[in-house]
Amino acid sequence: MPINISPTIRQRRLARQLRELRIAAGLTHADASLVLGSAESKVGRIENAQSGIRLPDLRALMDAYGLTDADARSEIELLARESKKKGWWSRYANAVDSGYAAFVAVEWDAAELYNVETNMVPGLLQTPEYTRALVQLQNPDYPPEAVEAQVDVRRERRKLLMREHPVQFWAIIAESALYHRVGGNEVMKEQLEALIADSRRQNIELQVLPREDPMNACLYGPFVIMSFPTPGETDIIYAESPMSTLYYEEEAEVETYTTQFRRLNMAAENVSKSRELIMGAIKEMA
Repeated sequence: MPINISPTIRQRRLARQLRELRIAAGLTHADASLVLGSAESKVGRIENAQSGIRLPDLRALMDAYGLTDADARSEIELLARESKKKGWWSRYANAVDSGYAAFVAVEWDAAELYNVETNMVPGLLQTPEYTRALVQLQNPDYPPEAVEAQVDVRRERRKLLMREHPVQFWAIIAESALYHRVGGNEVMKEQLEALIADSRRQNIELQVLPREDPMNACLYGPFVIMSFPTPGETDIIYAESPMSTLYYEEEAEVETYTTQFRRLNMAAENVSKSRELIMGAIKEMA
C-alpha cells in the first residue's frame, strides 16, 4: 500500500531495519526491552519512527539481534547519526513542497536509482535551461524567484551523479519525450546534447524506448525505484500521478514495479542505439 514519507525518512528506514532484524532474530518487543532495560513502549516508539535511539542502545540491539557484519553495522550507525541531521534540501523548505523535499531526502541516500520517464527528461539529467522552461510551463503563475529555486534544487540533486561515491543511475526515456520542444529548439538541442554526454558517464545507463514499441502502452506514468546501500534494506518506489505523489515499499508492490522496469529495459534500445535516437531528434531540429 502507499506510504506517507515525512522529512524524517532516514528515521523511518532505521526503524524498519531494526524491526526486521528483531523479527529475523526471533525476538519480541519484550526481549528487546530487556536488552535496553526499558519499557516495551520504548521499543515500539523506536520501531514506529516516533523516537530516535542513542548509539549505545543501537549497538546493544544489533548485538542482541546477531548482526555481526561490520559494514552492515556501520551503515546502520551512520543512518542513525544522519537521521538527526537536516540535509541541504532544508535550505529550500519555503520554496518546494514537503512531498518533493521528502523525495529529495530519499533520493540522496540511495545507492542505485532506476528511473522511467514518459514525457520529459529525468530530473537528474536536466540542464538548468530545460528545468527553467519546464517549471514555467507546468506552473505559469510561479514568480521568478520560485522558478529559480526549483532550478537550484535540480542543480543540487544532480551532484548525486558526480560526488565521490556517485549513485548508479539507470534511466529509460520514452522517445516521444525527445521531441517535446521544451523551451524551444535551442534549449532542447542543448538538453539532448547533454543527454548524450551523460550517457557516456560510467555510472549512468541511458536507454530510449522507441515510439513504435508496444511497451509504450504500459507507460502509465513515471516512477523511480530507489535502492539503498545497507544490505537487506527494502527498496522504495516513488510514483507520480496528476494529483499526488505516492511511495511504495511492500514487497509485492516493489516487485510489480521492478518487473515493469525489467520489461522496459528489455524493450528499450541499448545505450549505443539510444544515442542514435537522440541524435536523430537533434537532426530534426536543424
